[in-house]
Amino acid sequence: MNGITAAHSHWVFGTRARVTFLATGKSVVVRVNDRGPFVGKRIADLSQAAASEIGMMRRGVARARIEVLDKEAVPAG
Repeated sequence: MNGITAAHSHWVFGTRARVTFLATGKSVVVRVNDRGPFVGKRIADLSQAAASEIGMMRRGVARARIEVLDKEAVPAG
């Protein structure tokens, strides 16, 4: 919750990704340390600290660009 982390359904734990909040252009580099999200068509869930870093806390759900920084850590397919 307080770390700069994210949950993703199939990326390997430890994968680093840059998440950019499209409304502001602010970005943060997170490390995947959990599974999820389990709601709708969401791609990733950010920790409170990561969401706060890029100004997403009040939005809850927002459009963002996600760039994987550790290509070898993401399973093929």
